[in-house]
Amino acid sequence: MIVYIDDHKESFGVEPICQHLPIAPSTYYDAKTRPPSERQMRDDQLKVEIRRVYFSNFGVYGARKVWRQLNREGIPVARCTVERLMREMELEGIRRGKKRRTTVPDELAPRPADLVERNFAAIRPNQLWVADLTYVATWSGFVYVAFVIDAYSRFIVGWRASRSLRSDLALDALEMAIWARSDKDLGGLVHHSDRGSQYLSIRYTERLGEAGVSCSVGSRGDSYDNALAETIIGLYKTELIRNRGPWKSLDDVEFATLEWIDWFNHRRLLEPIGDIPPAELEAEYHGQESREIIELPKQPSLR
Repeated sequence: MIVYIDDHKESFGVEPICQHLPIAPSTYYDAKTRPPSERQMRDDQLKVEIRRVYFSNFGVYGARKVWRQLNREGIPVARCTVERLMREMELEGIRRGKKRRTTVPDELAPRPADLVERNFAAIRPNQLWVADLTYVATWSGFVYVAFVIDAYSRFIVGWRASRSLRSDLALDALEMAIWARSDKDLGGLVHHSDRGSQYLSIRYTERLGEAGVSCSVGSRGDSYDNALAETIIGLYKTELIRNRGPWKSLDDVEFATLEWIDWFNHRRLLEPIGDIPPAELEAEYHGQESREIIELPKQPSLR
């Protein structure tokens, strides 16, 4: 009622409004002069932090991720409190739209075996990469973006944007991924994609062979055969492309994609990997690996 009176007192006055509401004018004036409660002061402080976390993460986080991020930063708060305050501020997480296929299956091309069989679990980085591409509508025509993603951490290791849907687009993303992991051992790595002609081209498969990477292609020809890549691309389309469009040109999409991927790899909280960023999960893995090497028992002397 206090808020309602504040909204209408300029037009009707406080006393006339109070005559039609179950509140005395003195109660209204007491409420306006009363110092804020501890809860109100705490809420005001939390709203500042919630707004900061929300807008510094592309405005896509819902209450759960905002709550997780606040607690990661040492700001203890209950999830229900974050939900209540976000409702008051009319902030909400972004929702995904429908998936659309971009790659065109080449039924005549020789196809490698499906080494994944819809099991995208990985126990270490550089064990399984998944690749796919998508499109972005701009004022100057379609832009196509290819991704290569590490299944262990969901880290985007390679990407490329282009005006044309050509095999070089996927190949350039692969080259970036190989370069980005050039300091790591790629032995035993499996590269998985759908049956798109870009991924079955001779140049692409030859490059995988040169890098010592095993090639895997989905056998059923639907999105579930490459579900992990579809999921990450779905986040990209929802959190960046649809959220910040319309887009004017390739340059706009390319710069925004670079910004989003940096945020996604190093700051975005991902529920499937424990609500931490992909880079943090990989750093934890390599840190644990280094500790295990240091702690190996010394070999007994032969003397």
